[in-house]
This record gives sequence, structure tokens and C-alpha cells, in this order.
Amino acid sequence: MTRILVIDDDRLMRRSVALSLTGAGYATESAGSGEEGLALARKLRPDLVLLDIGLPGMDGLETLRAFQKEIAAPVIFVTARRRELDEIVGLEMGADDYITKPFDMDVLLARVKAVLRRGQQRESLPAPALPIAVGDLRIDAAAHQVTVGGALVELAPKEYDLLYYLAQRAGEAVPLEDIVTHVWGDEWAGETQTVYVHVRWLRTKIETEPNKPRRLLTVRGVGYRLIPAA
Repeated sequence: MTRILVIDDDRLMRRSVALSLTGAGYATESAGSGEEGLALARKLRPDLVLLDIGLPGMDGLETLRAFQKEIAAPVIFVTARRRELDEIVGLEMGADDYITKPFDMDVLLARVKAVLRRGQQRESLPAPALPIAVGDLRIDAAAHQVTVGGALVELAPKEYDLLYYLAQRAGEAVPLEDIVTHVWGDEWAGETQTVYVHVRWLRTKIETEPNKPRRLLTVRGVGYRLIPAA
């Protein structure tokens, strides 16, 4: 049975979420702090973690760093910090999704299902394809590395996924809907702002002048196009 760990300092929230997850057929454990959650995860090895960002003591960001070092499980951030969407969305640090409080339990369950499914798909992926070059931007799928002009570029997981998908369709005007479906999954129910934020982050890493992009272009009313830098 799929095991989910809920980490939230709000006892009523933990109980409510745990009941909903249990009712949906998941085995559920909960913790009230990052430290407690990490200790539980070491023992239980959960398949997914729901992690509140506003924890006392070790906060959600610190807890996520610890999970990335020790526990190979996808993480969904749960947050009430709407104003900090740019820092939270997609999570430069590598969380798999986010949901803001208050949320509908059906929406949460849909996110959980989608993230678990993406994890299963990644595990069953075939061997990486040949490297892709778009001008002097090169993606080595086998090494999971990106270089621009020969210089290594460090990308967060979703930034890499987004760039790789656009590179596969280099030169095309790729619709926003296609990007959401192929990069975030067809069951993803988040906001399209997630894509805009990731594009902005990508531009800071692959463009000489991010505010005047020459590689990753906006196609108004459609989506984005990746081309060789002029």
C-alpha cells in the first residue's frame, strides 16, 4: 500500500488530511515538526511527503533539504504563503508540487495521485535519448546535464524537464497547454503562473540578458519557442 507522510504543525489539519488520505486508500503517518517527520521517514520510507512550509524549528525549506539528502520520495509543499508564490512554486529546491491553504480535499487528492503517477512514470522511462543541441545549448540526457557555450548550467529538476521538452520541439511555437501536460502532467491542477515562473528562472540561467531573451522566446497568445541564440 502506498504510504504518505503528512508533516504539519496544525494538529487539526494533520488529522483532517490523514483521514482523507486514509479514506482514499493510502497508508498515512503524520508528524508535527520537521525533525519528527524526518525521523519517521527514516523508519517508514514513505512514497510521498506532504510538507507544510511554515513549520516551527526546522522549517519546510530546511526539512526539504534534509529529505533530498536522505529520503528518495516526492514532496508536495503545503503553504499559506500566497505572496511568496515565486519562491515556492515548482520549487527551485526540487519539491514536486505545491498547494496553498485553504484547499479542497478533492484537489489535494488529485495532486497526490498526479505526483505519484509521475514518479512511477519516471521509474519506467526507457534509456535516455541522444543529446540534443539547439545552437550552443546542449542537453546531455544520459548525464542529465545542460551546457551553454560549453559552460555547465545548474538547473532544478522542473527547469530541466521544461527545457528538455522545449528542446525536443526546438523551433516550434509550443502551446502553454502542451507544456503543462508534458512537463507537469495531464492531471496537474495548479496555475499557469507556474510555467511563467519557471521560464523566468530558466532565462536567468541560459540567457545573457534574461530581460531580452534570444533563446527562449515568448510567442504571444500561444506559449514559448526555443531557438539557437541569434
